[in-house]
Amino acid sequence: QVQLVESGGGLVQAGGSLRLSCAASGRTFNRYAMGWFRQAPGKEREFVAAISWSGGSTYYADSVKGRFTISRDNAKNTVYLQMNSLEPEDTAVYYCAAGPRSSSWADQYGSWGQGTQVTVSS
Repeated sequence: QVQLVESGGGLVQAGGSLRLSCAASGRTFNRYAMGWFRQAPGKEREFVAAISWSGGSTYYADSVKGRFTISRDNAKNTVYLQMNSLEPEDTAVYYCAAGPRSSSWADQYGSWGQGTQVTVSS
């Protein structure tokens, strides 16, 4: 398994942008697909985006498609989530996760970060 640490969260006004980063430890990062999930207060954790181990395939939840972009830099052991046109409904704790294949299902990922808070004010 890999150890994951998210950063880049914060408070932003609606319409603004943030870029989340997830740094992974270990030399096998490029063998893992990566995903971003989020959990708002009182709600279940939901899928946001995923990227294949090579970065060649990406997947998005309908709610963020066209606004968020997932990418990765295997040389830096880091995956990113660029979030544009943020809405108050995007407020949540954002988690990155590593797994054997890209999936929108949380149980397909075996390693999780501690999360980073994103708050979007109206």
